[in-house]
Amino acid sequence: MPARNPRTPTGPGASATLADVARGAGVSKTTASDALRGHGRVSDATRRAVLDTARRLGYTPNRSARSLRTSVTDTIALHIPEFLTSAEYYMSFVFGVAEQAARAGLNVTLVSSGRLPQADGLILCDPMPDNPVVDQLMTAGLPVVTAERYGGDSRPTGVIWSDHETSLTELLDHLRARGARRPALIASDSAADWALTLQHTYDRWCAQHGVQRLLRKAPFGSSPEVLRGVVGELLAEAPETDAIVCAADGAAAAVLPEIRSAGRVVGEDLLLASCVDSLAMRTAEPPITSIDLRPRHMGAECVRLLCEILAGETPRGTTRTLAIDMIVRASTDS
Repeated sequence: MPARNPRTPTGPGASATLADVARGAGVSKTTASDALRGHGRVSDATRRAVLDTARRLGYTPNRSARSLRTSVTDTIALHIPEFLTSAEYYMSFVFGVAEQAARAGLNVTLVSSGRLPQADGLILCDPMPDNPVVDQLMTAGLPVVTAERYGGDSRPTGVIWSDHETSLTELLDHLRARGARRPALIASDSAADWALTLQHTYDRWCAQHGVQRLLRKAPFGSSPEVLRGVVGELLAEAPETDAIVCAADGAAAAVLPEIRSAGRVVGEDLLLASCVDSLAMRTAEPPITSIDLRPRHMGAECVRLLCEILAGETPRGTTRTLAIDMIVRASTDS
């Protein structure tokens, strides 16, 4: 009897699976799924290889099984912090979600309360464990993919997150290499995982380098006036501060006037950086060194993972890391 080819379905009524197609084309299941659906960053050559393999193996998507796994409303729900909908990061994230959902043939509905509309799954951006709406949504019974990790008791179905510890460490090391010895962190008082990670990373870095902490907190979603007040107090209380890292979206550009009014020159006697890149960082004078969190790509990856989980192509509990990068500009490299 000839040996069974593990790449070829066998037996009465056997049919090829997505895993068979992926193996036959020499790609991952995610790439094979993207190629078959006509979305994702797949080259023309790879897409042709996947389609040819699917035809050769007689692969047919199990749409009836998918219909049972989902309620086939062709809709996903999205929740973001409501009072931050004007922030560039969150708007870019929403566009990423909408674009990827459209490629997958899905509608997107925004959720502002704990009551869900008819939907197949849910995406939560920066979920905070002390938010009762988030707590309700996490236990609503739908598959949930979170953008960044969730610190509450419930476990999401999938997670897309970024390594903020490594990125902030790289940024602080950069400031030190540029001569900074007393860097301060203007943190958010949010309970979101990314905010807490930034504070813990800053504390650890200061301890490792024998540097006294200069940590100040501002309320989540603070106005420019509040942020300027925090920085003004910092510079008055600790005039030896030679670098400031702002955690929140837009905060570094907002505090520039306060720094100048204190007689400091950004890029010369005081370095300035942001943990979130944005148009305001790129167009500031001087342009501000920032960490590019790639929010549009983050939104798209959340939808992609949710679709894979709904289709049974990726196991529940999957966590993926989205790469982020530091962009050095004149505020720390004059």
